[in-house]
Amino acid sequence: MGIKAILAKPFARFISRKVKLESERALFWQEYWMRKILVQAQKTAFGKDHHFAQIRTYEDFKAAIPIVDYEGLRTYIDRVVAGERDVLWPNSPIYFAKTSGTTSGVKYIPISKESISFHINSARNALLCYIAETGKSEFVDGKLIFLSGSPVLDKKNGIFTGRLSGIVNHHVPQYLRKNQLPSYATNCIEDWEQKVQKITDETFEQDMTLISGIPPWVQMYFDLVKQRAGKAVGEVFPNFNLFVYGGVSFEPYRAKIEESIGRKVATIETYPASEGFIAFQDTQAANGLLLLVNNGIFYEFIPVDEFFNAEPTRVSLKDVQLGVNYALIMNTNAGLYGYNIGDTVKFVSINPYRIKVTGRIKHFISAFGEHVIGEEVEFALLSICEKYKVSIVEFTVAPQVNPPEGGLPYHEWFVSFANLPVDMQAFSMEVDEALQKKNIYYSDLIKGSILQPLKIRVMAEDAFIEFMKSQGKLGGQNKVPRLSNDRKIADEL
Repeated sequence: MGIKAILAKPFARFISRKVKLESERALFWQEYWMRKILVQAQKTAFGKDHHFAQIRTYEDFKAAIPIVDYEGLRTYIDRVVAGERDVLWPNSPIYFAKTSGTTSGVKYIPISKESISFHINSARNALLCYIAETGKSEFVDGKLIFLSGSPVLDKKNGIFTGRLSGIVNHHVPQYLRKNQLPSYATNCIEDWEQKVQKITDETFEQDMTLISGIPPWVQMYFDLVKQRAGKAVGEVFPNFNLFVYGGVSFEPYRAKIEESIGRKVATIETYPASEGFIAFQDTQAANGLLLLVNNGIFYEFIPVDEFFNAEPTRVSLKDVQLGVNYALIMNTNAGLYGYNIGDTVKFVSINPYRIKVTGRIKHFISAFGEHVIGEEVEFALLSICEKYKVSIVEFTVAPQVNPPEGGLPYHEWFVSFANLPVDMQAFSMEVDEALQKKNIYYSDLIKGSILQPLKIRVMAEDAFIEFMKSQGKLGGQNKVPRLSNDRKIADEL
């Protein structure tokens, strides 16, 4: 065991205790961050416009600060992007995390000097909690790969601007720099196919111990490694034993990735966002991700069923309930307030507060009032895949309101299989039955002959890669939406 692996253990125990103590005082820390954010931002343009100095209670907070999305804050953000200071947060951001929205075009999410450390340290703390729990620290002596966006940053009126993963790449601790792959030059390659080929070249004969990235893009890397070696990834990298992921649910990709590796490896799930680092898997022994309550964020939650109401219920952490699907609202020490990031979560534990990401507030199917969400379609498909010993590469679902072949409308599932079910008709019917069990509204529509059972359209293994390439969104932090309430993606496919 190397010196880094030895030293990592006491540091891991220290950080793990700190994370645990913070989770035990979750409500204290949330009250602390609500007040701290209000005090620090009260002299900003937004703080003055929304009377931060007069807010005393959470009820005052809700009355003063509306729920918004990016468009709702755009007039303020545009002023920040133009170079104006003290608009959303004191002074100016040190970075803009550049993201692409479906309705807002390019978004510029501010990252302040106060918030950047939470983005960096949270990923580190996830690894340290794993070391503290398992005692396994040897991976820090090997080569670590972080499949991320380009670290090349532009400037907007003097503020560095780029993808979040690229920004974070500039803050990798020095003690991990010598272990980190790919090289900086390779990481700067914009074309994803060229980049992943070069990453394969650089890592092929290295002692890879940890691999991190968004599952579908990691799968592309694994496919190239297998193709070159003619054997499983786990044989090419015998000391690879830890996979860190985030951005999407791992479950749809698990079977295919484990097949590519040739064995099971330990996994750590993280929940970073450009707006803040929200949660990570702090233990291998419990479901869900630990909500990070002392991370520069004051959280709010709106029940998804009420989200589009004129006056939806809006609660802080102390009033959340187990099993309720909530839209996640963030107030941050980078200058976002009442900000709907678009994700939906539900609590699987209250002591400590652990969440599961269930989907996107805009990614659902309700063409007929069924309001099917991502968590439900994933459960329906994966439970039947397990029964049939089938694994998938990627999938998405859309409504077919006016079937060209005539007949009742239906949900159309576009699925790339790693291996096909023996009986596709039986497989499809069982997926439909599983979905009916998860969603009573969908079940009523099927039984009432408003909808016919779902239909699966089998796609080529590389269909979704080609689709993302055609959209200019191959690799990086880009993801295929699980659900759409229209035919835009479906018709492209």
